[in-house]
Amino acid sequence: MKLNELSPEKGSKKPRKRVGRGVASGHGKTSCRGSKGHNSRSGGGARPGYEGGQMPIHRRLPKRGFTNIFKKQISVINIQDLKIFESGSIVDKSTLVSKGLVKGKNDGIKLLGKGNIDYPLTVKINMASKSAQNKITAAGGNIEVA
Repeated sequence: MKLNELSPEKGSKKPRKRVGRGVASGHGKTSCRGSKGHNSRSGGGARPGYEGGQMPIHRRLPKRGFTNIFKKQISVINIQDLKIFESGSIVDKSTLVSKGLVKGKNDGIKLLGKGNIDYPLTVKINMASKSAQNKITAAGGNIEVA
């Protein structure tokens, strides 16, 4: 069997139903919608989620939890991620975004202490853990938390 010899199973493909083409089309003058009622009209039909008057599933299921609308979206980077920068360079939000370490939409950037660095960097970010601050200063760099 070859790819060019493949074909659908007999009877599995039906032609598309073309409605609104008149009485002789085989779909009648009402285009398979019936005579009257909401579903026969243009724009008719139940809204999404409507279950015919039955209590909808989204109201039957219990609700739990809470979504804080004031939640801050903090991007996290580690010391080991800063190895792509050269010695003595300044690391801030714009350089982190340009290198692809952080996406642009966030409420702040936090530096964590995973990994090691052995050359000085100047880091200007919003937050940093104590271990990250200690590792940056131990390598001869400085960190500015704003």
